Amino acid sequence: MPRNISFSMTTEQIRNRTKTVTRRKGWRQLQCGTILNACRKCMGLRPGETIEKLATIRVVDVQREPLDLMMSPGYGDGECRMEGFPKMKGPEFVEMFVKHMGGTSDQEVTRIEFEYVD
Repeated sequence: MPRNISFSMTTEQIRNRTKTVTRRKGWRQLQCGTILNACRKCMGLRPGETIEKLATIRVVDVQREPLDLMMSPGYGDGECRMEGFPKMKGPEFVEMFVKHMGGTSDQEVTRIEFEYVD
């Protein structure tokens, strides 16, 4: 049974298949080829709530990198598009990530690239 991965902040990007990369603070042991259930929300469900599966995805690349690499204009802007934010610039993404996920701009994160399989 595939492991679940939450996309609560980017549910629409998953639904319309415009997101192919995500960054996470954990997920250090993830390997290429792993199949995951992309869900709206996986944790913190209230009584009566159920997991809403959005898609099945396959990991095609996993690497650890400093979050502030997104500040590099050539790299960050392209990565924002793959993250599902085509109008966002790298520094804005870093600010949003730190605001919602915690940590600092120089923390190391896991960059997960994936494809849709359903």
